[in-house]
Amino acid sequence: QLQLVESGGGLVQPGGSLRLSCAASGFKLNSYAIGWFRQAPGKEREGVLCVTRWDATITYADSVKGRFTISRDNAKNTVYLQMNSLKPEDTAVYYCAARPMCSGSYDHFNSWGRGTQVTVSS
Repeated sequence: QLQLVESGGGLVQPGGSLRLSCAASGFKLNSYAIGWFRQAPGKEREGVLCVTRWDATITYADSVKGRFTISRDNAKNTVYLQMNSLKPEDTAVYYCAARPMCSGSYDHFNSWGRGTQVTVSS
């Protein structure tokens, strides 16, 4: 069973930054593509970014281009989502998920963390 745990969420002012972590147990993260998704109240879960097994980045949400980046630390078995220039519309629960290949569709993923809340507000 693939286990993922997200952390690093919180309350931040517009224009601020946060770094989310997705830590894996029971498997090596670098054997999987890892996607970050987010879900705002009343909205469908949407793909944000994904890092492939070969460390290529795929961006699914145009709204985060130039502001969010994804990276791996294989020694820590962790994937990060660095979020800069945050906007109120980035407010959501953020989830990481694993599968062999990247996909922007949440229903393609079977292994999920429980999520971490990000709130952007002044």
